[in-house]
Amino acid sequence: MDARRRRSSCPGAAVPLLLVLAASFGGHAAAAAAPAPVGAPSGDAGMTALQKHTAFFDSNHDGIVTFDETYEGLKEVGVGTVTAKASAAFINAALGPKTRPDNSNSSRMDIYIVNIHKGIHGSDTGAYDAQGRFVPEKLDEMFAKHGKNVSNALTKDELDEMLKANREDKDFKGWLGASAEWKMLYNIAKDKDGYLPKGTVRAVYDGTLFYQLAALRKKG
Repeated sequence: MDARRRRSSCPGAAVPLLLVLAASFGGHAAAAAAPAPVGAPSGDAGMTALQKHTAFFDSNHDGIVTFDETYEGLKEVGVGTVTAKASAAFINAALGPKTRPDNSNSSRMDIYIVNIHKGIHGSDTGAYDAQGRFVPEKLDEMFAKHGKNVSNALTKDELDEMLKANREDKDFKGWLGASAEWKMLYNIAKDKDGYLPKGTVRAVYDGTLFYQLAALRKKG
């Protein structure tokens, strides 16, 4: 069964580019895991949270996300045609060379999900470990430390405070990546009172939000 059909719907949001931006900015490469097989199939079993979030775009479940698949996935969640094409080019050009195994003869723009952890940048929350596994304690810590007005949500000012607290020395790319993805997330997913809910942030880390938005769009 197509993985897109296995996800339930959620509260609405708009143009969700941040999930892919989260892995697209270069920052610090994570520690390498064991050498990856070429095109390990996608599927929930045994996948890290970061792999699951990337697997939304792997429409044929072969473990490789091509430019066309990124483009179609972005359109599926509501990104306009021109923006989707430009974003897909940027995303695949940034992540393809980082995730492509040495023994691959495919396009350098192909993203290999099994190696997606190599695109993790620094100066962020640490809610992904070096292999791309979700660390729930880091999410709890983020909201406990910075959610001062409401314990399970962040205001814009609290979000800015969190970004500054996470900055690593001279990690300029990491600063840019973290700022871009979190501010975009806030803009598209804040509630009517201007809060970014913890549940929405949780859905970012395993890619659930992509499936939810696609389902909402399919329903019109």
